[in-house]
Amino acid sequence: MNKNYKKTKLACYMGFITQAITANFVPLLYLTFYKMYEISLAKIAMISTTFFVTQLIVDFLCVKLADKMGYRKSIILSEIMAGTGLVMLSFVPDIMPDHYMGIILCTIVYAIGSGLIEVLCSPIIEACPFENKAGMMTLLHSFYCWGSVGVIFLSTIFFKVFGIDRWRILALIWTLVPLLNIYNFATCPIEPITEENEGMKLSKLFKQKLFWLFIILMVCAGACEIAMGQWASTFVESALHVSKSVGDLAGPCAFALFMGVSRVLYSKYGEKRNLTVFMMICGILCLSSYLIASLTSLSIMGLIGCMLCGFSVGIMWPGSISIASKKMPKAGTALFAFLALAGDLGGALGPAVVGTVSQRASDDLKAGILAGILFPIVLIICTIFLNKKNPDT
Repeated sequence: MNKNYKKTKLACYMGFITQAITANFVPLLYLTFYKMYEISLAKIAMISTTFFVTQLIVDFLCVKLADKMGYRKSIILSEIMAGTGLVMLSFVPDIMPDHYMGIILCTIVYAIGSGLIEVLCSPIIEACPFENKAGMMTLLHSFYCWGSVGVIFLSTIFFKVFGIDRWRILALIWTLVPLLNIYNFATCPIEPITEENEGMKLSKLFKQKLFWLFIILMVCAGACEIAMGQWASTFVESALHVSKSVGDLAGPCAFALFMGVSRVLYSKYGEKRNLTVFMMICGILCLSSYLIASLTSLSIMGLIGCMLCGFSVGIMWPGSISIASKKMPKAGTALFAFLALAGDLGGALGPAVVGTVSQRASDDLKAGILAGILFPIVLIICTIFLNKKNPDT
C-alpha cells in the first residue's frame, strides 16, 4: 500500500535517458573516428547498423529472457551493459590492434543494454497503478527525446570547451547515468505485467489478428520517425546554409525537441482524448510534413517539414504500445518485446526505403522522402480500422 512508484518512474525515465546516450553519443564522434583511426566512411556507417541489429536481436530474445530472469534482474542488467559499453569505449578501441573492431565490440555491449531498456521500461510503467496510463507511457518516452537533446547539446558544449580529443573523458562522464540508475532499479517497486502463468502463449498470440495489426502499426511508427529523423541534419544544412557539423547537431536536436514537446503535451492534456483518433490526426500531420519536405522548392520549408514531422511522430510509438497493452492485457512481456522489435524493424526499413529510392532517382533526396509517405499512409489506414473496431480506445 505504501510503495513509492515515483521512484519507479524516476528509474524508467533515467533508463530512457541511458538509451538516448547509447544511441546519440557515438554518432557525434563519427568524424573523429574517421580522422583519428582512419576508418572508412563505409565502415563507420556499419556502427549504426550494428547498434540497431543488436537491438533487434535483444528485442527477440527478450520474449523469453525477461520472464525467466525476472524484470528486476533484467532491467538492472540493461544498465550494467549500457554502462560497461560506455566505459569500454574510453579505452578498448585504443588497445585493440583493429580500432574499428574495438568500437564495434563496445557498440554491441551498450546496444544490448539499450535493447533491454527499450523492451522492459514500458511494461514496468504499464504495470504500475497509475490512472492515466496512456499519458504516463507518452511522458516516459519523452525522456528519450530530452535525453537526446541533452546528449547532443551538452556534448557539443564539452567539445567546444575542452576539445574533441577529450571525448574519452566524456564517455566516462555519461557512464554515471546508467551506473547511478542501477541503484534506482534495485530498490524501486516493480510489479509483474501479468500474474504468474497467466501470460498468453506465443502460439495463441500469433493467432490474434489484432496482434498483427499492432505489429504493422509499430513498423510504420518506427519508419515514420527514423526515416525523417535520419535526414534531419541535411534539411537544416540546406535551409540555414550552415556547415555540415552544425547541421548534424542542430537537425537531430530540433527534431528530438519537437518530438519531446509533442509527448509532454499529450501526457498532460490527452487523458480524455481518444488515443486512436489522436494518432490518426498525427498520421495525417506526418503525411503533410513528408509532402512539405519533398515537394516544396523553398529550402526553409524543408526545415519546417522536418520539425513538423518531429512533432507528429511523437505520439506514434508510445501510443501504439498503450493501445496494444490495453486491448491485449494478457499478452505479457511477449507483446512489448515484439512491439519493440517491430518498431526497430520500421526504424531500419524507413531509412532504407528513402535511401534506395533517392539513389535510383540520381541521388535526389526529395524523391526518397516522397516515397516515405507510404508509412504514414499505412499508419492512417491502421488507425481508421482500429477506431472502427474499437471506437472507445
